[in-house]
Amino acid sequence: MFSAATSVPGQGVGSAYMELTKLLQDHLTDEFDVRINKWSRADISHYHTVNFSYFLSTFFPGRGTKVGYVHFLPETLEGSLRLPPIARQVFNRYLIAFYKRMDHLVVVNPTFIAKLEAYGIARGKISYIPNFVSEKEFHEVTRDQRDVLRKQHHYELQRFTVLGIGQIQERKGVPDFIKLAKANPEIQFIWAGGFSFGRMTDGYDELKKVVDNPPANLSFPGIVPREQLVDYYNMADLFLLPSYNELFPMSVLEAFSCGTPVLLRDLDLYHAIIDGYYEGAEDVDDMQHKLLALQQNPAGMKYLHDQSLLAADKYSAEHLAQIWRHFYHQQARKG
Repeated sequence: MFSAATSVPGQGVGSAYMELTKLLQDHLTDEFDVRINKWSRADISHYHTVNFSYFLSTFFPGRGTKVGYVHFLPETLEGSLRLPPIARQVFNRYLIAFYKRMDHLVVVNPTFIAKLEAYGIARGKISYIPNFVSEKEFHEVTRDQRDVLRKQHHYELQRFTVLGIGQIQERKGVPDFIKLAKANPEIQFIWAGGFSFGRMTDGYDELKKVVDNPPANLSFPGIVPREQLVDYYNMADLFLLPSYNELFPMSVLEAFSCGTPVLLRDLDLYHAIIDGYYEGAEDVDDMQHKLLALQQNPAGMKYLHDQSLLAADKYSAEHLAQIWRHFYHQQARKG
């Protein structure tokens, strides 16, 4: 395994990397000897991030089958980072060059197979394996336990609570989340996340003003350690992600695993992976309509709660362990 994903806190790539390494430790240690960021010879080198040192390593012997994890493409970075046009152009070319150096690629959303083909990468070199989370880490608690958590974190017990999680940036739709908070002062809004890339974050200046001086019903607790995120999902009545561009957000899987009802901007790419498990909204006005409707509809909330748990079962660690087991054996045989 080669990864620098945990060097920048609060991003989904790091969560996906940690989940996979933990899955191998929990389920497949009798079959695979896993080493992290070691340059010794290997049957498979699985690259989770696109660091230049990793790119250079692909030209040296001993790497075995080179597997690349596709967590983003050039177009999915729009709205994430502010880069000069020339720097963005150089990075985009480098990113595709990195992917082309791999013997095989893993995408977390099947809609990206055709997009990688358009960059000149053969379909036969691409596999779809979805993200997943462990129910040991993310699980539902009782109503009494939820109340205890709200008290601990200083949130009102009886107030309808909406949670968003992710980096504070334009792409995540944080401005729409803020707009909804301002339009619904009776509802409690929480956005757990921060500016992982500081001033390079797209929309930093305007978003920082709100984070420093939010409306009374909007809380920004900052980047929450991953082991504590389960508390926030369980404190929430509704998980809302207004993101404009995603692959397979770990936050949605985490919400599913906690049984939290999910409302999302209804992106086309969600239809291929989680269709039917969430409530979709076209834009911020539709989110406002759906939010108020769900707040007044306990039966609808119960339905979304049950759908979340069904999705969690589909994307469980136990199920994905066998998929990764088969995949890694396939790649080892190629080497």
